[in-house]
Amino acid sequence: MSIRPLGDRVVIKKAIAEEKTKSGIVLPGSAKEKPQMAEVVAIGSGVENDEKTKGQLSVGDKVLFSQYAGSEVKMDGEEYTVLKIADILAVIE
Repeated sequence: MSIRPLGDRVVIKKAIAEEKTKSGIVLPGSAKEKPQMAEVVAIGSGVENDEKTKGQLSVGDKVLFSQYAGSEVKMDGEEYTVLKIADILAVIE
């Protein structure tokens, strides 16, 4: 089963939150920050056809996104987020 976003939407898979700080302190679940870095899993046709966004984003890119953006979806035991292209802030190279 796969997700195909519609219009100007993108499906991302968030990076795993850090379990430890750089100094080695183990963080409990409530203290972990939600990651704002993710991998692009699928791109809607509106993103690919829009002249402003065409070619700027592709499947597999690592991106930074707005903290409270999108809707979380769980499929086949994996968690994904569906958000608008405008909520993606940058591509990590």
